[in-house]
Amino acid sequence: MRARALLFLLGVIALAQTSCATVAQNRRKKLADPMMTLVDDPTEVYRRQKLYTTREGAAGGDGANAGGGCSCQ
Repeated sequence: MRARALLFLLGVIALAQTSCATVAQNRRKKLADPMMTLVDDPTEVYRRQKLYTTREGAAGGDGANAGGGCSCQ
């Protein structure tokens, strides 16, 4: 039982170590390709965020400029 737990722990540590990588600054442009984004349409994201901002009456917290709750951003 102890050997199995140790083996599991070593497996988790090995997986955690392989998930981190340092990328050189001159290679980051290729990794930041718009094709790799999770959202297909930036316009749809903007419209959805505008709807939420207007409905909630609050803005900010998502990295965008905060405006009024009257949909006049």
